[in-house]
This record gives sequence, structure tokens and C-alpha cells, in this order.
Amino acid sequence: MSHLEINHSPEPVRLFNSDFLEFFTHIHPAVVVIIWLPVALYFLIGAMARRAAGAWLHIPVGFVVGLFVWTLAEYLLHRFVFHFKARSPWQERLVFLFHGIHHYQPQCKTRLVMPPVVSIPLSFVFYGGVYLIAGIALGAYAWVAPIFSGLIAGYLSYDLTHYATHHLPLKGRYLKYLKKYHMLHHFKTPDQRFGVSSPLWDFVFGTYPTESLERGL
Repeated sequence: MSHLEINHSPEPVRLFNSDFLEFFTHIHPAVVVIIWLPVALYFLIGAMARRAAGAWLHIPVGFVVGLFVWTLAEYLLHRFVFHFKARSPWQERLVFLFHGIHHYQPQCKTRLVMPPVVSIPLSFVFYGGVYLIAGIALGAYAWVAPIFSGLIAGYLSYDLTHYATHHLPLKGRYLKYLKKYHMLHHFKTPDQRFGVSSPLWDFVFGTYPTESLERGL
């Protein structure tokens, strides 16, 4: 996506001729909280309600595992799905709709968080994965709800962090670091720095620019 010019206009670029389809490409960040915070709480509270007597440690541990799993999912989705190397015109169009529009117009406020038309189906895929691995494969069904709750909380944190890096004056050393880190992804290294809420997997998979290590970014 490094070949894309940057459009700094505050007016969103239209993606579809259809008003119906165009509607689903815009979302206010509050909608993400309204949809996904109750989901995260539902699974977390449900895990607490269903716990056996004296069994509770799996709940906070599972929640943290879910948060950790999200950081990896965030990286893999951003690098291999959103930055997929298109090989045909229809693939280029699809990648542009998914993420290229964000690099073309990075300050568009209504296209900074994942629309429900994408996030809701994706949540079923993630739940199925957690249920298959933790529940069926490992037989740890009690872990499914807290892990999924942590995963959803991680996603929520990611989406809000992403919005904040573009539009809010962040305070605190780490948040300022994330803001600069993400801006460098947009305007200097679009094929590196794929982490948004954490640079961890950029270090692990070698997409953290080596020349930046000495400067601390």
C-alpha cells in the first residue's frame, strides 16, 4: 500500500454508489463499545456464575490468555489480511475496501474502527476457534468463556487505541509511543510496524525496523 497517495480531506471518500452499502462502511467508535463491551462482560460474568465451588483461577488466567491471543490475531490480520498482496484487480479492490481506504484517507473518523458487518462474523470465527481448541481438543470447556471474553476485550482495546492514535491527544509515555509507532506505519513504513496496541509481534516476526531500535522506536 506504499504506492497510495494520502488524502487528507475530512470528507469521507465514497466507496459504493449504493447508499445502502455505503452506510455500512461508516461507524462511530462508540458503537464498538456499545456492541462489544456487553459481549465481553456477558462471557466473563457467565464464567463466574458457572464456576464450580472453589474453582476460580481459570477465569482471570483465561481472560489474560484471551488478551494475549488477541495481540497475535491483531498482528496477523493486519499484516496478512489487511495488507494482502493483491494479484488481480478484484483482489486490489477488496483489499482497498478492507484497509487500503484507511491508508489512502487515514484521518477519516468514521472508518477507523471495524464495522459490525465485518467484526460480528469474525467474532463467530474466533469463538469457534476457542471452543474447538480449549473445549473440544483440550477438554477445558470452563476456559472457553473467560478466554473469549479476554479476546473480545483485547479487540475492543485495539479498536479504541487505533481511533485514539489518529484523533486524540494521548498522554502517558506508552500511549504516546503507540501513537508515534502507528503514524510511522502510515507515513514511513506501511510494510512494517503492524502492531497497533502492542509492538510485541513486530519484534517476534521481524517487522520492527532494525534501524529504529537504537532510537527506541
